[in-house]
Amino acid sequence: MAGYDQTLRPFLWRAERLYPDREVVSRTHEGIERQTYGEFADRTRQLANALSDLGVDDGERVGTFCWNHSRHAEIYFGAPNIGGQLHTINPLLPPEHIQYIVENAEDTVLVVDPSLLEPLEAAYDETAFSSVEQYVVIGSEVPETSLGPVTDYESFIGGQSIEYDWPELDEETPAGMCYTSGTTGKPKGVEYTQRMLWSHTMATLTPQGLGVRDADVVMPVVPMFHVNAWGIPFTATAAGAKHVYPGPSPAPEDLVSLIESEGVTISAGVPTVWLGVLEYLEENDADLSSLERIVIGGSAAPKSLIEQYDDLGVDVVHAWGMTEMSPVGTVAHIKEGLGDLSTDQQYEKRGKQGLAVPGLEFKVVDDDGGEIEWNGEEFGELYVRGPWVTDSYFERPDANEADFEGSWLKTGDIVTVDDEGYIQIVDRAKDVIKSGGEWISSVELENAIMAHDDVSEATVVGVPHERWQERPAAFVVPAEGADLEEDEFESELEAFVGENYPDWWTPDTVVFIDEVPKTATGKFDKKALREEYATEGLLAEE
Repeated sequence: MAGYDQTLRPFLWRAERLYPDREVVSRTHEGIERQTYGEFADRTRQLANALSDLGVDDGERVGTFCWNHSRHAEIYFGAPNIGGQLHTINPLLPPEHIQYIVENAEDTVLVVDPSLLEPLEAAYDETAFSSVEQYVVIGSEVPETSLGPVTDYESFIGGQSIEYDWPELDEETPAGMCYTSGTTGKPKGVEYTQRMLWSHTMATLTPQGLGVRDADVVMPVVPMFHVNAWGIPFTATAAGAKHVYPGPSPAPEDLVSLIESEGVTISAGVPTVWLGVLEYLEENDADLSSLERIVIGGSAAPKSLIEQYDDLGVDVVHAWGMTEMSPVGTVAHIKEGLGDLSTDQQYEKRGKQGLAVPGLEFKVVDDDGGEIEWNGEEFGELYVRGPWVTDSYFERPDANEADFEGSWLKTGDIVTVDDEGYIQIVDRAKDVIKSGGEWISSVELENAIMAHDDVSEATVVGVPHERWQERPAAFVVPAEGADLEEDEFESELEAFVGENYPDWWTPDTVVFIDEVPKTATGKFDKKALREEYATEGLLAEE
């Protein structure tokens, strides 16, 4: 029997008491802001008093519409530890999705960055936002806005005491909420209990997770509105590490500057972020000597990206997870005993989604409901379960029946597992290309194409074909300075991909585009491409 409930509160207590002078640094519109853990904890207690005075408790939700900065981090600890819920909202979602999310969650408070007031106002609907009792604008003043009642964040917490008697919460108390942002259907709400966030934090602290230490300087580039920045603000605090927040819409130059000036040792973000940094480094000198590793998730990390960062002395750690998993599920570390593998063999392992982190179980189920062999060849749908994996969606019984099987979450990812236990996502179930009765992995094909020196980004979708059912079409963003013609490059790409894959895997057509459309979380938006080119007759019948 547990002696005490597993909650977030001890993480903040430990950071304040053991590391009171460690810094929490933020890039803001006004410049760099610094505070210590001691000051951060005082402000968090002031926020707790302000929220309590407003009547926020017992699972009521504090919605945030914010970038990555220390004020947002204060809400990460202030709202859940009084018994409320942290509800991060993605400001890049369409207005109708934001309306649905706020109405479905019934947020009591909405905290918003000044630069995000406009999209919040655009999404405002009197009925959808009827639960909101207070709007709070980050900063010390309120710009002109149609939202109300409204106050600025500094006034909201400024007159409050730095003392607060935290309640003893049950570990099953809801502490957080995020919504999925898929490309089809309404977003689905996922609630996180105190125990789920505690368990996820403890798992990511381990060397088999993200391995964060007190000596680390941690910069989450992944947005704090996206699955709690992969839980990194909680993990960094639990470790007593220094936080560095890159603020609103950071450009590659901003990220490089923060790495240099703050001595960042660990960072995390989607592949496009790190591709942008590489492009910046081609034209600019920079000192990245402090940076030990970057965690990449959201979509597969191309082998070429891993190789380029290796050349810079930076270890790329590939990870995978889902909103439903709080979110980290696997990390591609090299197992003990595999250190003697060749460089290419190690790249193969590191390019996979990796090994299940401690505390999770998984199985891979074929079309007949049986479990596949771990041989790197058979594939099926990945099922996962564990203490930080949800078993239901918020008020969505329709989705619950389709996406869960008892304690198992059916991820919708088609995977293989090699004999060492490394999981590799072949595709999302809805994105696998079925050609002539055989399956083609759009993800693997994308990575193969992006290994070409003249390609900056690429995505592959299945396009209807009368004879073969579906065939792959590649949408390619040429690298800067590349002199390419679509017809000529199509033949070149066929030969390039054909070096490692069968002929029937090679794309039947190549379309040059300026940019791959992306979802609100930075993933390739294949649905948008399918819709745009649905009537273009891309493929000639054969």
